[in-house]
Amino acid sequence: MAKALVIRHVPHEGLGIIKRPLERDFIVEYFDMYRGAALPPAIEGYDALIVMGGPMGVYEEDRYPFIKHELRLIESALKSRVPTLGICLGSQLLAKAAGAEVYKGKDKEIGWYKVEIEREIKEDWLFLGFPDEFMVFQWHGDTFDLPKDSVRLVSSELFPNQVIKVGPSAYGIQFHLEVTEEMIREWVWINNDELRALKGKIDPEAILKETPANIEGLHSMGKALVARFLRMAEK
Repeated sequence: MAKALVIRHVPHEGLGIIKRPLERDFIVEYFDMYRGAALPPAIEGYDALIVMGGPMGVYEEDRYPFIKHELRLIESALKSRVPTLGICLGSQLLAKAAGAEVYKGKDKEIGWYKVEIEREIKEDWLFLGFPDEFMVFQWHGDTFDLPKDSVRLVSSELFPNQVIKVGPSAYGIQFHLEVTEEMIREWVWINNDELRALKGKIDPEAILKETPANIEGLHSMGKALVARFLRMAEK
């Protein structure tokens, strides 16, 4: 049976809709950095690497020493061509491991936003059949440059690098395809102070009202993408 390594940074940013298909088809080892987990130095022995989100910045290695260990592991996965999926912070870590700069964006994207598939890469297997534009759930303020020898798959007006592909099998996804409606409610509650500081820019009540109309479409695309990624990792 294939084996997957999952990195989690905070308790409330879990796998969401990824959890069931992953645990059904893979032996999963979780490394919870908020509990002081010690990562292996290399990816050998694993068939997939999944790196979840978190509130820390890739540039905060002094405050979060585990970041350098994550970067080393992602570099190992890239070198070994092990299928890798980075979500939000995970996408930023992937970009950094591939040689790009990660930094604070001009603004924050929190809530439901439209993203657009780049026309020239519609043939990418993970995004086959996706509409040209679709709504996704965002919660980030950091962004990154496009790494060398990578390709942008999905973009938005405010943050161009919404999805990147590095090498043959590593994907960085800036938005949250994994979230459930329950997770969104929890994030709004947990991050109340952040949202209060953004009053006038971000409306938490609007986010919650927009969720029922958008979550089903996100899940439909997210489940298709995850199934394709896991199939690639099983090969």
